[in-house]
Formats: sequence, C-alpha cells, structure tokens
Amino acid sequence: MRRAGVLLLAAVPVIAAGVYSVVPANSENTDDTADTATAAATATAPSSRENAKGRAEQERAADDALIAVLPPGLAASDKKELAQQLVSSAENSTTAWRTAYGTIEDLGDGDGYTAGIIGFCTGTHDLLALVERYTEADPDNGLAAYLPALREVDGTDSHEGLDPGFTAAWRAEAEVPAFREAQEEERDRVYFEPAVRLAKLDGLGTLGQFVYYDAMVFHGPDTGAEGFYGLRERAMAQARTPARGGSEKEYLGAFLDVRRQAMEARRPGIDTSRVDTAQRRFLAAGNLKLQTPLEWEVYGDAYRVP
Repeated sequence: MRRAGVLLLAAVPVIAAGVYSVVPANSENTDDTADTATAAATATAPSSRENAKGRAEQERAADDALIAVLPPGLAASDKKELAQQLVSSAENSTTAWRTAYGTIEDLGDGDGYTAGIIGFCTGTHDLLALVERYTEADPDNGLAAYLPALREVDGTDSHEGLDPGFTAAWRAEAEVPAFREAQEEERDRVYFEPAVRLAKLDGLGTLGQFVYYDAMVFHGPDTGAEGFYGLRERAMAQARTPARGGSEKEYLGAFLDVRRQAMEARRPGIDTSRVDTAQRRFLAAGNLKLQTPLEWEVYGDAYRVP
C-alpha cells in the first residue's frame, strides 16, 4: 500500500560510508596525500562491497537456518488465510478478501487510486511495480498501455494519463486469473513474506507476525520514521524484542503504541480501530498464537471467524 522502493535506496549511504572512511579527517592534506587517499578509496571500494555482500549472505543463510526450525506461524495455510481476512476487514470492510481484486477508487488520502486485494496505490509505487512485473510475464495485458502514465504519476495523487479508462481496465483485468495470481504474488513478495520473516527473527509468535504484516501493509516497507522499519526501530527503543530477552506482550504493546501514534500523526482524526479493537484486543486476551474463534471490530463493524 505504501512506497516499496525506499529500502533499496536506503542501502546506498551505508556502502558509501564504508568506501570513504579511509580518507583522513585532517583537512590539511597535501595534494599527494589526497591523491593517495582517493586511490586507496577507489581500490578499497570493490573489496568493501564484496565483504559487505559476503557478510549479508552469511547472515541471511544463518537466518534461514533459524527460521527453518521454527513453527510456520502465520505462514501456515490456515493462519495466512486468517491474516488476509483480518487485513481485508480494515482495507475493504469485508473478510471475503477474494472479492477485492477489482476494487479501485481514489480515497482522497493523497495516494492516488487505491486498488486490489491489498490496496496497491498509483501514488506509492507498489501498483506500478505490480503492473510492471505482470507485464513482463504478459506483455499484451489490458493494463500495459497505462505504464507510461503510471510512471509519471508515481509519487503523486495525479490521475493524469489514467482517466477515464484506467479504472475500467483494472476491473476488466481483475477477471483474468493470471492477474489475480499476480496480485497475490506481489502482496506476498512485498508485504507478507518480509513481515513474517522479520517477526520470526524478532522472536514473535503468530499474533506478532500478523501485527508486523498489518503494519507493513498500512505504513509501507519504508525506512523513514513513519514507515514500518522506522516504527520497529522506535518500538525497539522502548522495549526489547523476545529475541533480545524481552517480554513478547510488552514489546507488542510498545509497537502498537508507536504505530497508533504514527497513524494519528499522518492523518489526524483517523480511525485506529484496526489496532484498538482488533490487534490490541487479541493481545490483551493473551492470544499470542492467534487462535480461533476470533472476534474483532473495525470502523464500527463487527467480525467473527469461527
């Protein structure tokens, strides 16, 4: 639902910092010294990047090994289905999430058109990424002609080049099984899988994994203060994760507090019931495994999964 491209850009300064750390801090370097430092930095750059890449690959392999021996949690088929129902109750006011492939409207929130099962937006990159990946597999699809316009409006709330035909084209394409599958794959790639993976590494159970997933959907996989990763950093400053020896309930309480504050800061007066009368209700009941039956409320509507 939110901008998905920030993480790749955010990694660049980290690499650059490693490259330039070999330059002396003394501003009185001679030209020869400066030339030597520049040459050293140039020579070191590939090595630093390779070392960073190697460390990242080793860490990911270790993380994969750890996750492999953990319970499936939210990734279990029944829990994943439950997660989609919970998110859909907030995103589409129904637990029947498969009815939302063709939904598309401008909600007036500054994100342009919001569409599909997870609320892909024309203004926040994820809808563009979805259509680009879909078009790679099927160049003749009914949305491909709108790619130039989608690239132009990305990052804005503009409809230029999209009206009047894009909404009809989206609804028509949503009848195509391959596009429905593409929506699910992009949802999993951008939101579900990263959220569940990180929650498991933080030592969180099924409820915590859902808390991360819903936050990832609403706030986006961004590193900024209001993005998912920024919220996680703020929560970790207030309470330790279970992986660091903290209480799961206390950490999740801190995360939900931070998230609620971010929601209200972004949109004063926003209805925060997806946190207050859903996730926090499950947490207060001690339902860390997200066991059914579940009862919750969102925007004044009551839901129940037996």
